[in-house]
Amino acid sequence: MEILFYRYNNICEPDIIQVFTDFGVTVLTEEAEMTDKRITPKQCAALITKWLTERPIAFVFSINFYPAISYTCNHFRVPYVCWSVDSPVPELFSNALRNEWNRVFLFDRAQYDFFSHVNPERIFYLPLATNAGRWENVILNMTDEDFAKYGADVSFVGSLYTEKCRYDRLPRVPHFHAAKTASQPAGADRAAAESASSVPCLSAYTQGFVEGLIEAQLRVYGCNLIADSLPARVIDEIAEADPDFYESDDTYGDARRYLVAHQYIGMKLASVERIRTLLRLGEHFQVALYTRSNPSILGQVGVDVRGGADTFTEMPKIFHASKINLNMTMRPIETGLSLRVWDVLGCGGFLMTNYQAEIPEYFEIGRDLETYSSMEELEQKVRYYLAHEEERIGIAINGYEKTAKHHTYELRIAEMIRILNETTP
Repeated sequence: MEILFYRYNNICEPDIIQVFTDFGVTVLTEEAEMTDKRITPKQCAALITKWLTERPIAFVFSINFYPAISYTCNHFRVPYVCWSVDSPVPELFSNALRNEWNRVFLFDRAQYDFFSHVNPERIFYLPLATNAGRWENVILNMTDEDFAKYGADVSFVGSLYTEKCRYDRLPRVPHFHAAKTASQPAGADRAAAESASSVPCLSAYTQGFVEGLIEAQLRVYGCNLIADSLPARVIDEIAEADPDFYESDDTYGDARRYLVAHQYIGMKLASVERIRTLLRLGEHFQVALYTRSNPSILGQVGVDVRGGADTFTEMPKIFHASKINLNMTMRPIETGLSLRVWDVLGCGGFLMTNYQAEIPEYFEIGRDLETYSSMEELEQKVRYYLAHEEERIGIAINGYEKTAKHHTYELRIAEMIRILNETTP
């Protein structure tokens, strides 16, 4: 059996290709988008069409959802299988999601609950996984120098989202604090500035509302307040202030509320949360940060910035050598477990992660990993587990054993193929 894997260089791709190959599947790859990110939907459709007219492809696979691939596969009556690893995925609002030959797998149950009604017989929930065998090959060859180099009391590997935050790039009216006079109310200068601008921008009201909403959400874990809290004015201002806001004629509904909540405010929230958390922990503990983001905003307070880490050669060493691995799930991932959770556990690392509603479905908190639901709880638990090495190591071992046995790519892909076989004529 031959399948076509449409690649764009996602870090999950090599592991999934390996599993398909181990299952006896011949994996053909379309790699144009790995080097050219400007490929248009029309060009993508042409690439897939060429493959489907020249070879007997059993199905086309991709990480995340591509409407152009879906439409092309639907035309040729070839299954299109995709697995989301991100949230949000704006393309899920495309009418292509309704196509008969789709088999769409979503990793976040909240994401699944939101979109499954569009095509209920062809959209499925499937959590992410890890390649414990790959990590084992790296970890077993670690040297004393590796443990010294990559060890730390607390390590965090990931983006600060300062460079990815679209909200921060939006034009905005400055905050005004002029005193009120008898002839000119305090808000007059603000109104004049807002009305004078010919470019759509964020009003002081919207800026203040978003700031307040972020502060509220930072205090709540396991429940996303943002989307349901947004007034129409805030949604419209943010959407209209970005000339590159995702909008398409090919949608089945209004995506503005969802995208503003997740792609704009959610990303800003991630940046604020990560910076504040690292700064707070850095005041009390040895914290190592591996990031390609600009770390200057952190200053010099207790955070050892070590630059980026290679996913396949360095990241597993960090996870295994660190006493505590911190995970801060982006709030747009509302209930699900990010890839970082599976990978830390698959490397035998001790994981401290923010609470997510799906964690108890797969792991026992306090036995396989640890969670926190406030900054105070995080600080308290970090201090506790740094002082209780035997308990910490035992939890890391339990988390590894459960993950290596029940949450591998082999098991997930096997489930995916089972569903594909049961639902394809």
